[in-house]
Parts: sequence; structure tokens; C-alpha cells
Amino acid sequence: MIASLRGYLLDRSNDGTAIVEVSGIGYEVSMTSRSLSSLTTEGESFLYVHHHIREDNQQLFGFTSMLERATFRILIATHGVGPSLALAILETHSPHALVDAVATSDVNALTMVPGVGKKTAERLLVELRSRLSLPEIDAPVTSASASSIREIRAALEQLGYGPSEVVSATTELPADVDVSDGLRTALSFLGAQRA
Repeated sequence: MIASLRGYLLDRSNDGTAIVEVSGIGYEVSMTSRSLSSLTTEGESFLYVHHHIREDNQQLFGFTSMLERATFRILIATHGVGPSLALAILETHSPHALVDAVATSDVNALTMVPGVGKKTAERLLVELRSRLSLPEIDAPVTSASASSIREIRAALEQLGYGPSEVVSATTELPADVDVSDGLRTALSFLGAQRA
């Protein structure tokens, strides 16, 4: 099993894959756009890897943190969640945002993931509630912080931003963010993205 890669980025594509060369061998690795954008063509890159093996296929999934890889592994161990859906969930939500959504039973947060409807989101919330309580994933979530993020997301939606923009602008906000500061940060992020 391949657990990590340290090598040089040869290529990255818009479909969420990168080719990382290690000792003359190029490995194709699927990853989120956040992880992909953090790779540099200057110097070596390091990735934690999940080596997914099926009868007819082998695939590498790369992550810039052990936390993200651990979350991915918990997701694929959940009934009905394959590697593609797990990666889509992590594309939409950081591990801490996912823990927050599960802790507050935020169905809307999970329905923002492409391919996840309301019934699937409700099932995932039930199944993930006990699994996402590992110490390395558990983020302190208070009802105040969860409601702050929800308020910021609702305000951005009211301003006409789409679900994917709202998620990308709020994913990295700290759990204890003040609504006005968080909204200001999210709007700055969105303004830079549209420029």
C-alpha cells in the first residue's frame, strides 16, 4: 500500500488530478482543488495518500494533511459513499466544516455537495454522527459558532452568491468567527475570485 508520496509535480489538470514524479515514476493522484492548488512546481511536494484498490482498478487519492486523509477514510467506510463522493464532500467542506455540519445536523450543508440530495444528506448525518468524533477530527463546535457560519452563508445567499461560492468562501473561516468579521472576510475572498 502507498501511504505517502514525496516528489515533484509534473502536471495538474482541471479534473482534480496531478502527476507527481517520485524516483522517475509518475503517480496520478486525485485530490481536492484546495490540495491541488497548494502543490508547487518549485521543489518537492509531499502528499498523504489513500491507495484505493478494487478488483478492476487502483487509484491514489492525495491529501495535504493527515486530518483530510482520515476524514476521507471515514467517509468511504460509510454506507453508500465511494471515493468519488467522499472527494466531492471534501471538495465542498473542509474536515472541520464537515464536523460542524454533522454536529449541528445541517442537512443544507450536505446538500451543497454535488450528487447529495436531502434523503442522502439525512442518512449521512445519522451515520457520520458517531464516526466523526475521533480526536484528530473533532473540532470544538458550539451552537453559537455554528449559527455564525449559518448566518454568514445565509447572508451571502441573500446577496446572490451561488452555493459553491458560499461554501468556498466560508470553508476556511474559524469556528468562533464573529458574523460581521466572517462576512467581511468571505466577501473579500469572493471579490478576489471574481476579479
